[in-house]
Amino acid sequence: MKAESLIAIFSATAFLGACSAADQADSTENQTVTVLTHDSFAISDEARAAFEEESGMTLRTTSPGDAGMVLNQLILNKDNPTVDVVFGIDTMSAQRALDEGVIADYTPANDPGADLRIDRLTAIDRGDVCLNADTEYFEDAGLALPGSFADLTKPEYENLLVVTNPVVSSPGLAFLAGTIAEADDWQQYWTDLLDNGTKVVDSWSTAFYTDFSASDGQGDYPLVLSYASSPAYGEGAFETVEGTCVRQVEYAGVVSGAANEEGAQAFIDFMVSDQFQSEIPETMYMYPVADVELPEEWATYAQPVNDVIVPDPALVADNREMWQQEWTALFEARN
Repeated sequence: MKAESLIAIFSATAFLGACSAADQADSTENQTVTVLTHDSFAISDEARAAFEEESGMTLRTTSPGDAGMVLNQLILNKDNPTVDVVFGIDTMSAQRALDEGVIADYTPANDPGADLRIDRLTAIDRGDVCLNADTEYFEDAGLALPGSFADLTKPEYENLLVVTNPVVSSPGLAFLAGTIAEADDWQQYWTDLLDNGTKVVDSWSTAFYTDFSASDGQGDYPLVLSYASSPAYGEGAFETVEGTCVRQVEYAGVVSGAANEEGAQAFIDFMVSDQFQSEIPETMYMYPVADVELPEEWATYAQPVNDVIVPDPALVADNREMWQQEWTALFEARN
C-alpha cells in the first residue's frame, strides 16, 4: 500500500476518533441537570461549581414550594417529567412516591445513609421536626415552655403557635402524624388546637421567617413548627421544645423517565459526598447522614433530641390521604 494511502487512512481514523471524543464530550458538557426540590434547599456557590466542573453539566433547581408541593408536582407530571432528580421527599411521603412509580432505581456506590435508605430513595439528611420557642418571650412572660402536644391546647398558650399545613408541608405532615400517634382522638385534639388560636400557613419558610417572633420577620408567634437543629441558627434566641419532636429523614431519587438520568445519578453521588454533606448544617440546618464534622454552634445549641416520636411509615402511607382529607375538612369548618 502506498504511503499516501496509509497517511489518508490514519488521518481519517484520527479525525473519526476526534469526532467520537468530541461527541462523547458533547453528550455530557452543556447538558443541564434539573433538580426538583423544596424552597428550603440550598447549595453553596463553591459546591455548585465543584459539581458542574466534575460532571461537565449545568445544575438547575426548581421549587414549587414546600416538600408536600414537590411530591404533588412530581406525581402530576409523572407521564411527562420535566426534571431529572428530586430532593426533599421525606419519611412521611417516601412510600407514596415509590407507590406512584415516580422514582427510578439507583443506589450510589458511596451510600453513607444506607441504614436509613427506603428502597430506591437515597437518604441525604436527617432531622427532628419540633416546636421551637422564642426564649426571650417565655422568660419575659414568666411562662414555662409546653412539654407535650397536649399542653398546646391549654389557655396559657392561646394565640402563640404557628404550624404548617400537613397537606402541602413536609414538617406539617410530620406534626400531624405525631399528633395522631400521641392523641386518643386526634380530630378533637386539632379542634382544640385551632380553637386555641393556632395559625396554619402553607410553608415552613413563611412560618419560620415571617411569623415566628424570634426569627428574621419578628412575627407575632413565639412558638413555631420547625426542627431540632434550627436553634443553631438563632444562637440562643430560641430553643427546641422537647416532647414535641417527630423523626424525619430527607431523600433524593432519580425521577422515572428523566431526560438526563446520568446527570441525576451524578448529582445524587455528589449529594452524599463529604463536600456536600459537610455544608448541610449551615445551608439547610439539618444533620448530614455522613460522618462529617459539625459546626461548633451545633454542639451548643442543636444537640440531637433523645425523646422522639417515630410514626410508622407504612401506617402513614396507608392513611395519609384519608388523614389529610379529614384534616382539611376539619380546618375548613373552623375557618
